[in-house]
Amino acid sequence: MKLPPSDHDWLDAAARLGMRGRALSAPNPSVGAIIVKDGRVIGRGWTQPGGRPHGEAQALRQAGDLATGATLYTTLEPCAHPSDRGPTCSHIIAEAGITRVVYALEDPDSRTAGAGAQILRDAGVAADHVANDAAAESLAGYLMQRLSGRPLVTLKLAISLDGFIAHSSGESQWITGEISRAHVHSQRAKSDAILVGGSTWRADQPQLNVRLPGLDGHHPQRIILTRGVPIDGVKIINRPEQISTLDDCQYLYIEGGAQTAASFLAADLVDRIDLYRAPILLGSGLPALGDYGLADLASSHGQWKMTRRQMLGSDTYEAYARMRAQRPSGE
Repeated sequence: MKLPPSDHDWLDAAARLGMRGRALSAPNPSVGAIIVKDGRVIGRGWTQPGGRPHGEAQALRQAGDLATGATLYTTLEPCAHPSDRGPTCSHIIAEAGITRVVYALEDPDSRTAGAGAQILRDAGVAADHVANDAAAESLAGYLMQRLSGRPLVTLKLAISLDGFIAHSSGESQWITGEISRAHVHSQRAKSDAILVGGSTWRADQPQLNVRLPGLDGHHPQRIILTRGVPIDGVKIINRPEQISTLDDCQYLYIEGGAQTAASFLAADLVDRIDLYRAPILLGSGLPALGDYGLADLASSHGQWKMTRRQMLGSDTYEAYARMRAQRPSGE
């Protein structure tokens, strides 16, 4: 006998919706929402480009009058702070006749934290906080920005089987195949900004844009890590720690080169790694990483966890997440 979907199942689905608006929803987080009544989905939504409407408002608009008596699942606590762009989600949910709201994350924004749920409860709406890993992952950039004051950083590496990113002559186009390169563009489309080092910029003059059908309207901010002169249309930072100054940036994608990658690793500012491995051997060449001061082999273990692995044509793609130290229980 098949069991009916649980709160976690609906929140997982809401998280998948939220991922659709990633980067496009800036400066707001991309929130996913689903409205369920009598076991049937009557409304879906995610935060739209530019940050409005919010995911909950989109789902309510789709549900219409059927929202009365329904349950709304959302990845983030509904907003509570007024805006000149529209009413708060907490108020419109209450006015729509929703009887229960299940939210996966309390909003770390001090203007809403706890207040959104309280508005709902004061209006007679049950507001239940149910922690959900998929929702947290879908909002990882927003949480990093709010809690740590910087974007979530993904480092992209495209290497040969023997760990090189270019031939000793400097030739690097193309180590990976067309499918991998298209995948990189899809990752760019999920980013607010793309960063390369000054040497990579001068040597390759990369466009750092999104070149995929239907996604070419999204233009991530271009950033160069260098001490060189200003460049039109490109933001310059001198050291990795300055990523905290990037406007409205929740997701930063780093594409090279070896010293830039090493500098971010040395500063402990890499949260994800996208590794593309091509089935070729170069024998010698430019390594993927420069020396970033690792003291010993033992200290390198347990730092990264593989979260995804798949074939992209003849290339192998692996995604890794940084394993941050956990505080002992009871603290």
